Amino acid sequence: MDMYNYAKQLHSIWTHAVELYQDGNRDVPAYFNDAQMQFLQSIGHTAREVYDFAEDFVNSGEPDFTTFALCAEARRNYFMLKQGGQPSEKSIDMASLPAKSAAVRGIEWLPRIVPKALAKLRGEMPDELMYGCGGDRRFFKTHGIHPAEFLAVVAHFEHDVEGIYDWVQKRAKV
Repeated sequence: MDMYNYAKQLHSIWTHAVELYQDGNRDVPAYFNDAQMQFLQSIGHTAREVYDFAEDFVNSGEPDFTTFALCAEARRNYFMLKQGGQPSEKSIDMASLPAKSAAVRGIEWLPRIVPKALAKLRGEMPDELMYGCGGDRRFFKTHGIHPAEFLAVVAHFEHDVEGIYDWVQKRAKV
């Protein structure tokens, strides 16, 4: 696997997914060939994650490739550095997520986005959940936070949820 040029490979896969989605293909398991799947697995990604970003991009113009790539890089770093290149065998339970209307320190969506970001970093997203969905993007835009920046903050404060809340609260005041 050519990790030096992995960003080019990622761009190629993104473009491929966007084109397939634009052509009406919704068969996620058939999106990528064996070599593409092997590449995605080598950076800790799934076909579904690429599909979700491509779907939202085609339907709403965001997140764009740069955002997708930066989020992929955050996941890749976590996968390589903290997980030793070994995928998690867990998946978060959708029922365990706080309600979409939940708030902490007066900030809506924050209790929900933290476990989603952790699941994204750890590769524990179920197929029916997307990090960077419309609700997440609304949260990020409201508070002036880039989705990849938030992943970096969550990785830094991984075991200190109050540290994440403090950081977001300070950012929300800016």
